Amino acid sequence: MNQQLRQLVHLLDLEEIEKNHYRGESPDEGWQRVYGGQVLGQALVAASRTVDGDERLAHSLHGYFLRPGDPKAPILYEVDRIRDGRSFTTRRVVAIQHGRAIFNMAISFQVQEQGLEHQFEMPEVPPPEELESEIEIRRRLVEGTDLPEERKRHFTRDRPMDMRPIPEASGRLRNDFDPRPMPPYQNCWIRTADALPDDVRVHQCALAYLSDWSLLDTCTYPHGISFLNEKFQVASLDHAMWFHRPFRADEWLLYVQDSPSAGGGRGFNRGLIYRRDGALVASVVQEGLIRLWP
Repeated sequence: MNQQLRQLVHLLDLEEIEKNHYRGESPDEGWQRVYGGQVLGQALVAASRTVDGDERLAHSLHGYFLRPGDPKAPILYEVDRIRDGRSFTTRRVVAIQHGRAIFNMAISFQVQEQGLEHQFEMPEVPPPEELESEIEIRRRLVEGTDLPEERKRHFTRDRPMDMRPIPEASGRLRNDFDPRPMPPYQNCWIRTADALPDDVRVHQCALAYLSDWSLLDTCTYPHGISFLNEKFQVASLDHAMWFHRPFRADEWLLYVQDSPSAGGGRGFNRGLIYRRDGALVASVVQEGLIRLWP
């Protein structure tokens, strides 16, 4: 297994310190704050640990990022067992550091059942095998820049996921070192960098982790700005996700993203996630803080 993915699986394997209380750690990657997808995944793990049986799976989650997480301190996850019904189970998770809540999330689980079905069709895009990986693109773009060596290493380091950005119809790709206005849309293929265990809940938690990686960038496209601008403040405010159909996070998934609106210092973003066979497996919505300081 890929070393970074092994680390991610370890991060998602929370320590139970008391009933309904779990402890998570953060990787030592030099980030100033904890990556939001990590907190999403760990909170979902904590909630799932309190749901008995394998027949109830998460079908939706709604989380709010309250404060930046400290990557040097452990995170305590407190689970509130709000309701256990015949078909649905509801949990609330609060993530705490230094005695203060940094994140809270509500998760609903459902007994699997058949029902009416429809979905949006998957757009036609090039297959992942024909595309460069995000890491290859970053390593090519960073050559010749005046970025300090430490930031270059951080920017181009290996990751637990494999992402393949899809160029616009014109063939243009996003360049964080030379950002130019682009329509608020982006598509990419995503999967974990190696195989995962067969546990469905592991794949749900891994996809929650992956879903936060690129979504917020979409609302910055029309403004020709990237996170490398030191005057640009960007952070996730909330994140909601719905699981529609079975999937594996270690197989290629198409992530179709758009941003219908930005204003008031906030950018609104949506995402649809498809299997390669065209099945829509998950939907994501996120609002983020986007401030450009003078």
